[in-house]
Amino acid sequence: MNEKINLIMTHDSNEATQDTQSAFLNHGILTSFCNKDGEELIAKICSSLPDVVMMDLFMTRIDAIGVIRTVKQKQLAKTPMFIVYSTFDSPMLAREVMSCGASYFVLKPYNLNELALSIAKLHKSASATQRGSILNSNTENHSIEVKVTQILHQIGVPAHIKGYHYLRDSIIMCIEQPDIINAVTKQLYPSVAKKYSTTSSRVERAIRHAIEVAWDRGDVEVLNSYFGYTIQGSRGKPTNSEFIAMISDKLRLQLKCAS
Repeated sequence: MNEKINLIMTHDSNEATQDTQSAFLNHGILTSFCNKDGEELIAKICSSLPDVVMMDLFMTRIDAIGVIRTVKQKQLAKTPMFIVYSTFDSPMLAREVMSCGASYFVLKPYNLNELALSIAKLHKSASATQRGSILNSNTENHSIEVKVTQILHQIGVPAHIKGYHYLRDSIIMCIEQPDIINAVTKQLYPSVAKKYSTTSSRVERAIRHAIEVAWDRGDVEVLNSYFGYTIQGSRGKPTNSEFIAMISDKLRLQLKCAS
């Protein structure tokens, strides 16, 4: 990556900042740190105009949602992309964070390298004039990954499990290559497995687990808006193929209508 990404991250004094800096730098991310204080963070954002802000959901004086709203109201020359993390797992809170303008909601503990890769990808996908918010249906194809990320958060798939990443890549592949859904075991799983240096069977199991978690903890109204009859008690959870096909079809139609 030629152009470095400037990131501000909130932290506690006992956290290993050096490990974070090293892992992020491997993906072209230059990291500076700020105390977990919302007002202090806002001041630092205004003075340094970072590309990305990664912050705790709960901070002193102003929380993450308040920081996002305040920064957006200031209409800075460059609005950063916001990433929020928390040790508290709540689909309702995740939806609230995403709806107010965050691009990613992450549960701690997280894998530093995987998180750095996700940040780099999201930053690359974000519009130069609209970083820090999920792009609307008039964006070009490079925003697909951001849209899929938003949907998985809405449904309730936790970002810290492997199946989340496998699902996201599978859905993107099906949007770009619709016929691949008819060859899930022969083409789709092997393609995802190759990317993550794992096996097709592990991809299949991880995706199934991610769907089960979403069904156990997700918002029924949100699930119903995407899957309809498949969440009825007599029907049970959708299969991996059904889940991937329904999300990819919905997004493909949105993109078609927007073109």
